[in-house]
Amino acid sequence: MLRLITLLTGILAFAPAPAAARDAEKYFFQPTFGNFQEELDLARKSDRQGVLLFFEMNNCPYCRRMKTEVLNQPQVQDFYRRRFRIFSVNIEGSLPLTDFQGRQTTEKALASDQYRVRATPVFAFFDLDGKMIARYTGATNGAEEFLWLGEYVAEGKYRSETFARFKHTKRLQARAE
Repeated sequence: MLRLITLLTGILAFAPAPAAARDAEKYFFQPTFGNFQEELDLARKSDRQGVLLFFEMNNCPYCRRMKTEVLNQPQVQDFYRRRFRIFSVNIEGSLPLTDFQGRQTTEKALASDQYRVRATPVFAFFDLDGKMIARYTGATNGAEEFLWLGEYVAEGKYRSETFARFKHTKRLQARAE
């Protein structure tokens, strides 16, 4: 028995460690002065595919879960940051913003009046013209599903199929491997 424990300990010592979680606020979201028209320009200049807005609310348990279990994962952060400029919007917030069309608004008005966000979290993807191209409401089932959501948008699959169908195909592929 001692020999088995020693062998397993030796094997585990050389196994790659999972990537340590990183703070979502620092490594997933990007700082902004709240001018989304300028953020679109930066997305174009930095070869991003668009902008992702994370609509959240204080004390939302699903938003908190996404931040502490999904958005804090290095593979998620790296994937999304390579493709999108990413910003958080508090749907109850009063911070002034400039929307994608250059109009002055607030976080709350942007969320409720322009995008009809009623529940959180909402992940809203915008193309480089500021047009919403995909929207996902709620928490995903984990990092893998959230990465699939990013692939769904980045690969343009939203043009031809629903995310549910895309996700189903990804699950079948994962089982086959």
